[in-house]
Amino acid sequence: MKSFTVTPVAHVVNNVNSPVDSGWGSVESRLVLESEWRGALDGLDQFSHVVVLTYLHQIPSGDRAVPAQRRPRGRADMPLLGVFSQRARVRPNPIGVTACPIVTVGPDELIVRGLDAINGTPVLDIKPYVPLFDRIESPTVPSWAGQLFRDYL
Repeated sequence: MKSFTVTPVAHVVNNVNSPVDSGWGSVESRLVLESEWRGALDGLDQFSHVVVLTYLHQIPSGDRAVPAQRRPRGRADMPLLGVFSQRARVRPNPIGVTACPIVTVGPDELIVRGLDAINGTPVLDIKPYVPLFDRIESPTVPSWAGQLFRDYL
């Protein structure tokens, strides 16, 4: 399979209009459902968090020629790493994934906090956060990642 098509289920509405590398923790975003998905949020108010998958639509097409290795954020103080060892927005497939606390759930929109997606970003899927599936006990994370993401939230 060389390619496939996905259709957004919602889009992001917030006050962030260009990609940034920090300060996402306080950003509240409305995920406005496409009309055919009205009612699809029923029952989600019983959960505290969601996992949101997004299509990073404003990555310039020239940036999609992604090198297999690079330094995170181009920083000289970071190690040379494979693209799959990073959470960078420039990827072979520009898909974002973020676990977010739910602020409110409405019939055709969901408000979340901390979603690292700019205004207008297409939402590919919304899933409830379920610790049995989504939490890893005692994960190993390299020290450079802590340094890189220190001010992300």
